[in-house]
Amino acid sequence: MAPEKVRLAAEKATLLATLYGRALDARSPHPILDDRLAAATVERIDHDFSDTGMDQRMAGSVAIRARFLDGWAREFLARHAEATVLHLGCGLDTRAHRLDPPPSVDWYDVDYPDVIDLRRRLYPEERRTIGTSVTDLGWLDQVPAGKPVLVIAEGLFYYLDPAEGRALIRAIVDRFPSGQFVFDALSPFGLRLQKLNKPVRKAEATMHWGMDGPADLLSISPKLRLVTAMSAFDLPGYGRLSASHRISVGLAKVVPGFRRMAAFYRLAF
Repeated sequence: MAPEKVRLAAEKATLLATLYGRALDARSPHPILDDRLAAATVERIDHDFSDTGMDQRMAGSVAIRARFLDGWAREFLARHAEATVLHLGCGLDTRAHRLDPPPSVDWYDVDYPDVIDLRRRLYPEERRTIGTSVTDLGWLDQVPAGKPVLVIAEGLFYYLDPAEGRALIRAIVDRFPSGQFVFDALSPFGLRLQKLNKPVRKAEATMHWGMDGPADLLSISPKLRLVTAMSAFDLPGYGRLSASHRISVGLAKVVPGFRRMAAFYRLAF
């Protein structure tokens, strides 16, 4: 089978760095996420992954982030054997393969049309995909609204226009009877530091939405309530990273602005 040629730009190109990070973790002696499908997928893509800005040091953080959100998703699906999952900005994430939800779960991978076309070539066995910008809200009409919904948005919201992102969250809350959002976010301060993120800089991508804590999020809809808000530097697993990375995380924890610049949220409605 000939390798898939991939030419992506701006925020779309960052999905290659994320995929490569999970592959590097899977190839390491002591993987955190152990996403072997990601490692196999990298081998099927014709691209110079060394140009993504991702390296082994950052790969550990990518794996920790994915494993943590996988855990929240598993908790929700354990309580809702029949649910709808909206995996927004899915990129080439292999989350559905990692979680392996039962047939009673309706799983939708949603991303730009060219990204979804690539997914269909790389993962032909997937159940449901929708090729669209997540902020073009007409795509929601393709999703039945009767079940509880789990919305997974890893590495997505900060790339959205704030008004469009808030409208997306509000539309989902208004469409489904109940559900949860699980995602990572940057604060306005974190947004100002985006050029320090090498994969973002290499892709020439731009982040737009900085979330100023739980109150900012809960103002989107009166139906939303906060379940969990956690600094990214408090995620379990950093003890397994390099000494230099552990020192960086330790310093970030004691400086309030840095501690709050990246966070993980779980919102329910």
